[in-house]
Amino acid sequence: MSAKSVVLLDYGSGNLHSAERALVRAGASVEVTADPRIALAADGMVVPGVGAFAACMAGLRAVRGERLIGQRLAGGRPVLGICVGMQILFERGVEFGVETEGCAEWPGVVERLAAPVLPHMGWNTVTPAENSTLFAGMDPETRFYFVHTYAAQSWDLPPSDHLASPRLTWSEHGKPFLAAVENGVLAATQFHPEKSGDAGAQLLRNWVGSL
Repeated sequence: MSAKSVVLLDYGSGNLHSAERALVRAGASVEVTADPRIALAADGMVVPGVGAFAACMAGLRAVRGERLIGQRLAGGRPVLGICVGMQILFERGVEFGVETEGCAEWPGVVERLAAPVLPHMGWNTVTPAENSTLFAGMDPETRFYFVHTYAAQSWDLPPSDHLASPRLTWSEHGKPFLAAVENGVLAATQFHPEKSGDAGAQLLRNWVGSL
């Protein structure tokens, strides 16, 4: 059985090598590219992200990445966002008083965490959603590696009679925030699975295995 093809979307957001290595170890055949043809044809697409919301959105728009995300989702093709790659899936982000439009796949705003120590940097536990695919087979006390100052801190998508409810995973730093979302073929994590050791490797294997 051939490996699942995964595109790691290259839009100028940070070092992609650790994410590429982690996805290969998870059993995927990985290509780092922003080529629309390849990105739309792959079994899965990963949207990484480090740094500022506005800078990531500028880089994404430069390669029409927001359109690639939308086109893949419209065709039922899986997408996984990581760190700021999760944040930009929301309607907007607010940093230093500046509001930036996101991809608006989910309603809501990404804002600064209300915590005495920022950034939230290091290992933290999460409360996985019931029947989660990403966290299947993991111990409840499993820790993941976070590096962020901003996060989505509420879920504003109203329930639907026709679609399955999204599976929401929460963590806490000062106050609760969304650590992961699984919404049909669109999933995302605020933490870095590629930097989360065995736990992150298992999560990526679970995602690749679901493609």
